[in-house]
Amino acid sequence: MPSKNGPRLAVIGCGYWGANHVRTLGEMGALHSVSDIHLDRAEMLAQPFGARACKPDEIFADNDVDAVVLALPAHVHAEYALRAIADGKHVFVEKPLSLSSTDGAKVVEEAATAGRVLMTGHILRYHNAFVALAERIAAGDLGEIRYVQSHRLGFGKFHARFDALWDLAPHDLSLMLTLAGGEPERVRGVHRGVSIGTTDIAHVHLDFAGGMGAHVHVSRHSPYRERRFTVIGSEGMAVWDDLEDWPRKLALYRHSIDPKGTNWDFSLSEPEYVPLEPNMALTDELAHFIDCIESGKTPLTDGRQGVAVLRILEEAGS
Repeated sequence: MPSKNGPRLAVIGCGYWGANHVRTLGEMGALHSVSDIHLDRAEMLAQPFGARACKPDEIFADNDVDAVVLALPAHVHAEYALRAIADGKHVFVEKPLSLSSTDGAKVVEEAATAGRVLMTGHILRYHNAFVALAERIAAGDLGEIRYVQSHRLGFGKFHARFDALWDLAPHDLSLMLTLAGGEPERVRGVHRGVSIGTTDIAHVHLDFAGGMGAHVHVSRHSPYRERRFTVIGSEGMAVWDDLEDWPRKLALYRHSIDPKGTNWDFSLSEPEYVPLEPNMALTDELAHFIDCIESGKTPLTDGRQGVAVLRILEEAGS
């Protein structure tokens, strides 16, 4: 059971990712209850931490539960979030916040009216490689940021309700919104299905007010895996390759381009690997949620960012 002094959290949804939330909150000493339509699975996950397994209605009605983590099929996220907020709970919603920006905006509005913390599960914002990358950008190491591109490719997973754009792109869109400091002025999407009729491969192009451009490429029908996030600046470039080991995950490259007539001088340095402290991004993400509950701070990946991601997905997929 959780500490008597800290917020008490319940997890609703015990699929693959919900189970990770249960384990992480249990290890943090913040887990109060676990719920799933398959009660026996909820009981199995709750038991090692002395947490209660129950139905969602019992969690909503329990005044001892301060906050809920929703790791459910995305089409019910908004419904469950609104119910939790109406019952006085703070809410963490796994990505995507909902399947429409209208529904997502309603959740944001209700949370603000109720004075409840609403956080979207954009986990990569809390990965130490991105934290270090953002710090180096803020320090001016790359100069003016001109372009950001991400590649998130692999084979699977295939869903009846969910396509590759909605499943994979939110990760990188959240990071791009963070770096740009606002929503894009223009969104263009190209997508194609090559397997079961829904989108398997997508490209999303973004133009931001400050002049930064961005490109997201996602695929669930690729014979190889790729997880690269690249930032191109006026003075240098950075590549976060999440398939690399920690010592080589984040590399900086210095470059120069000197236009002279028809043959320009240019140079690119060898990579400088940024020292990183390995972290469990989910642990840091949930710790941030708890801190926001206790302090009243706005989450780094709040509901508004969740809605901004939904608007991009809608526009790119139309």
